Amino acid sequence: MANGGPVEHGYPHLDTVREAVTALYRRLSYDTVRMFATSVAPADVAFCDTDDLYLGTQRVAQELVRHFRLPDARMIVSFREMTHAANVELTSGPEYFIELNDRFRSHRRDIGAALAHEIMHVYLHRLDLSFAGTRDNEILTDTATTYLGAGWLLLDAYREDGASSQKLGYLTPEEFGYVLAKRSLVFGEDPSTWFTSAQAYTAFAKGMTRARRDGQQPPLTAAGWTGRRRYARDRRHAQDHAPAAAPDTSYTFTPQEPGPLRVSFPCPTCHQRIRVPVRGRVRARCGLCRTVLECDT
Repeated sequence: MANGGPVEHGYPHLDTVREAVTALYRRLSYDTVRMFATSVAPADVAFCDTDDLYLGTQRVAQELVRHFRLPDARMIVSFREMTHAANVELTSGPEYFIELNDRFRSHRRDIGAALAHEIMHVYLHRLDLSFAGTRDNEILTDTATTYLGAGWLLLDAYREDGASSQKLGYLTPEEFGYVLAKRSLVFGEDPSTWFTSAQAYTAFAKGMTRARRDGQQPPLTAAGWTGRRRYARDRRHAQDHAPAAAPDTSYTFTPQEPGPLRVSFPCPTCHQRIRVPVRGRVRARCGLCRTVLECDT
C-alpha cells in the first residue's frame, strides 16, 4: 500500500498481467468467466461514516463473497496496525480471517477495495491457481480481482496530489486501467461512471488506449499502415529465409511441413497464442476465449 509515498506508474508488470488473464481463462473456462459479466455495484459496497464499522465491514465482505460465488465462505474481519493494507489467513475454510490496516477505520470508503483483493486470494486458493513468487502471485490476484468485476474499487482507491498519495494493490494505476479496459471491451461495461477519484478516470483512459492497441497489431486487419508494412517485410523475409521471431513484434513465423508458412500471435482478448496459415485473409477463432479475429496474413 502506497501511503504518502511515491506511486509507480506505467506498465512494468504488463507481461505478468497478460499471463494472468490467460491463466484465468484456462482455469475457469470461457463460460465461467462470462458469469462475471456484471461488476460489483457501487451501492452494494458503499460505506459511509455513519455506518457501524464492524457491521458495515461484514456487510461489504458478504457482498463480495456473493459476487465471487463463495457461498460457504465466511469472512471474519478485524483491524490492527500493520504495514500492508490487509492480510488474509488462507486455510481450508469455511472461515477465513482477514486483517485490515487500522487506517481504514477512518478511510472507510476504501474498505471494499481492500476486502476485494483479500477475498480474491481466497477464491484463487480454492481454485488452486497461483503464480510462483509473492510478486507474481499478487499481480495475479490484482488482475483476477479486476477482470472478474471488483477491481474498479482498487483503482478508485488511487488518489495522488502534490501533498499526499494513496494506492492499493501491486499493479500500477495504468495497469489497473488496462485490465479494466480489457474487461470493458469484452463485456461492454463502462466502469468510469463509478469513479470518485479523478486520477482513477485518467488511469482508466490510459489503460484503454493501451488495451485497444492489442487489437491493432498485425496480422489483425485492424493494424495500422506502419504495422502492416513491417509485417509484410517480415513475412517476405520468413518466406525467403528460415522463419524466425521478428524483433520487437508479438508475431512469429513458423514452417509447417508439409503446408504453408504459419504465423503465431497473441489473442488480443486472452493473450493465448494463435497459429494460422499465411495465405491472405483469414478468420480465426480463439479456442480459449472464443474471440473471432479478422486477420490478413
